[in-house]
Amino acid sequence: MTRVAFQLQIDPALIDEYVARHTPVWPEMLTEIEAAGRRNYSLFLGDGGRLFGYYEVDDDTAAQAYLAASPIAARWEAEMAHFFIGLDGRPDQAATPLAEVFNLHDQLATAAASSESDSS
Repeated sequence: MTRVAFQLQIDPALIDEYVARHTPVWPEMLTEIEAAGRRNYSLFLGDGGRLFGYYEVDDDTAAQAYLAASPIAARWEAEMAHFFIGLDGRPDQAATPLAEVFNLHDQLATAAASSESDSS
């Protein structure tokens, strides 16, 4: 499983409309996200329109390809594109990925494995 986090910048003047468009997202778009293999998908809005997203996926390349070929996703992304500043292309394809520097689960598992091998 791969954890993916990304960042986008929403035009501050359009934040309220952006939030309204996600309350709720089209049911057919939700189905496409799920069919692409993305799980635990969340968006977080920070000050000044900073948008952070997170999802988990087994194969992100395949998920991106699935969504890139989806007419439903293309229509959704076309409607969402005007909300973003400094973005070339579809938001779902052009988001800036973030590097993961810490994960509690992974570090606890590593510590437990190390502890087990030390006590053997």
